[in-house]
Amino acid sequence: MRILFDQGTPLPLRRLLAGHEVTTAYEKSWDKLTNGDLLKAAEAEFDLLITTDQNLGYQQNLSGRKLAIHVLPTTRRRSICRQVQTVVAAVNQATPSEYRKISWPS
Repeated sequence: MRILFDQGTPLPLRRLLAGHEVTTAYEKSWDKLTNGDLLKAAEAEFDLLITTDQNLGYQQNLSGRKLAIHVLPTTRRRSICRQVQTVVAAVNQATPSEYRKISWPS
């Protein structure tokens, strides 16, 4: 699966998603794009966008998109690494056009 990490998604998560091709918005020089433009660009090249932007689903019309979008509940690397199995399972189950807020107990 081709995955794009939005700004704020901790980079160490990349190595925990073995078997997937992971690129960052920064690496694509997309780090300055607005959410709408980022979604359009990502949809042309990626299967899944992983973000920490909790408001993305409220700010953008996501209907009709092919791109799956997963929202992490935090930018804290330590917290995400403790819940890596939850994140990996969600990534492995991602389907086109899915919008999922990944969550775990505090």
